[in-house]
Parts: sequence; C-alpha cells; structure tokens
Amino acid sequence: MASSRGISLDEIVAHFQVLEDPRSSINRRHPLVSVVVIAVLAVLAGASGPTAIARWATIKQDLLVTTLGLTAGVPSKDVFRRVLMMLKPMAFQECFASWLGSLRAAAAATTGIDQPTVAIDGKTNRRSHDRKNGLGALHSVTAWASEFGLTLGQVACAEKSNEITAIPELLRLIDAKGAIITIDAMGAQKAIADEVIRGKADYVLALKGNQETMHEAVIALFDRHLDGDAPAGELVTEERGHGRVEQRTYLQLPVPEDLPGKSQWKGLKSVGMVTSCCLRDGKESIEVRYYISSLTVDVKRFAHAVRSHWGIENGCHWTLDVTFREDESRIREKALRENFAWLNRLTLSLLKQHPSKASIAMKRRSCGWSDKFLMEVLTGIVP
Repeated sequence: MASSRGISLDEIVAHFQVLEDPRSSINRRHPLVSVVVIAVLAVLAGASGPTAIARWATIKQDLLVTTLGLTAGVPSKDVFRRVLMMLKPMAFQECFASWLGSLRAAAAATTGIDQPTVAIDGKTNRRSHDRKNGLGALHSVTAWASEFGLTLGQVACAEKSNEITAIPELLRLIDAKGAIITIDAMGAQKAIADEVIRGKADYVLALKGNQETMHEAVIALFDRHLDGDAPAGELVTEERGHGRVEQRTYLQLPVPEDLPGKSQWKGLKSVGMVTSCCLRDGKESIEVRYYISSLTVDVKRFAHAVRSHWGIENGCHWTLDVTFREDESRIREKALRENFAWLNRLTLSLLKQHPSKASIAMKRRSCGWSDKFLMEVLTGIVP
C-alpha cells in the first residue's frame, strides 16, 4: 500500500509547467519539463554537473523514455548546461514552491510538529570562484526546517557580509507561517525581525555586539536576574559523548516595558541566555550566548529552538560538503552554480524524507543502483 504522503510523477511534472522556457523555440527538441525532471533524478543518483547528468540519462534511457515519454531521446550535456545556465535562479526555485509545500505538510503530519524551527544560515562553496573573470566563490543563505530535514529556499549573495540584505529576500521567498525562525548574530537586524513577523512567524535571534544597545541591555537584565531580582524560566540539560560532557543552562525572561530599544524590535516578547559548560580531556570551557525573541516565555520551546538551529550545520551544510562534495565543485558560471546548489538542497531534502534508516550517502547510492528506490525517493510513494 502506498504512503499517503506520496505524489505521482505526473504531479511532480506539473510543478514545472509554469516555468518559462528561456531557450529559443527554434530547434527546441526537448521539453523544459523533461530536462528539469531528469536533472533532479540524476542529482539524486549522484550527478554533480551537466556532464554527469547527461551520462546518467544516457545509461537510464529506457527508464526515462518509459516514465517521461522522451520522443526525441535523452538531451545532451549541452542542453542540460544551457538550460541550467539560462534559468533565473529565483524563478527556478519558485516553481518548486507547491512541491515543497506538500513535503512540509507531510513532514508535519508525520512528526506531529506544527511549529517547526526554520534555521537560516549562510554557506560558501569555496572552490566555485573564477578569479580570472572576477567571480568570487558562491555564498548562499539557506532556510532549513530542522525537524523536517527540508530546505525551503536559498538566496545567493556576494559574500557573508551581504547576508543582511539576502535574509529578508529569502524570508519573502519561503512560506514561514507558523515557524520559529532562528538566525545567528549577523541576522539580528530590526528589518529582519519585521519581515519575520510580517510572514506570521516567530523569531529567535542571537545577539552580539553588532546590536550594542540591545546587547548591553539584555546582559544587564540577566545580571539582575542572577542577583535574584527577576523571575525566569530555567532549564538545565547535559550531554555526554565523544569524550566530553556538556551542560547547558537555558534562561528566558519576559521583556520589561522599560528595556532600552524594545520599541524598535517588532514583536519582541522575551530574551534568552544560554550558558554552555564543556569538560573535555580535563579542560573546562564556558560560553555564554544571548538571544532576543518574539516567543512568550516557555523555556523548553526556547531551548529546542536554539538547539535545532544547529541542525542546518549538521544536517544540511555538512552533508552537502561530505556527501554531495559541494565545497569541491568547480562549476563557475553564476546562474549554473546557483541552480545546481538548489538542486543539491532539494535532492538532499527528498533523501531525508525517505523512511529508510540508511545514511544519506547510502540512500544516494541506492538511487543510482535501483530505479525502484529512485522513484520512491522522488515521489514519496513507499510500499
């Protein structure tokens, strides 16, 4: 019996019908929809560029002709390269919106989580630069639904310092309604808080010296609490493993009306403090971090959001570098590398949704070995 979360290949193909074909209509032999779907399938199976996509398509011609009805055969590497170079990255992502929506709804139903943590963070593909032509390495900002293992969107920017302008653009691109948006200290910006609230979501923003007034005010507030002057929610956790013991103390306070700068942060309701005490090889280290949030005081929810934020590093960025070898990619054309980065994130999300307990690397190999497994991952229909 098929999984209720599955969708047919015809439904997947329909998502791309609205995508405008950037190619000339003269001598256009391969429908854009077929080119895109083949690219998704090939990347699932391990392809890392247009040449690899075309090679996989040639080997799997019988499967593709059967499932996609390719009257003109499989496209060449030049077709895949040209299409992925010409498609506007933002338009390319937008055509996946309804598919991502169905994946998010299915993940919410499976996990029972109705307020997911969406971590936003940047990543640089270090070898994607082209110094000869003045092109820096691709730096992109990704929205990752940590509990679901699902990429909701990405926006490329020139460098890490430009994340401040890229994040609001990313928030407008994704459906963040009902989520808790978590961002590191660079994202602690009033305009970003405004955008989160406008999108009917909540935020937990790390706070450092780039917001000096608020940072100092929050530190002073917790100093008063530690002197016994203010009530707070408190949670202590302990983790052991890999030769270390780490104890974290989470504190959360409601924002007082007289907190300096409060009125400038839309939706601000609470502040948080996390003290991490780590013992490794007999050496102790202590780190203290501060946060501002639109959440009401619920220290367990606050702690979960803070911990879930690191899912983007472990579940997304690390996997893209180790399994997808993204950091080693030498794709240099601007639009091509952005569109391929999106294909990597989409296919990682699809692999995460498959219920197999195998690693992402093994699932990806299985997509290359088994047509049946490949179609299970693509459609979500698992016997």
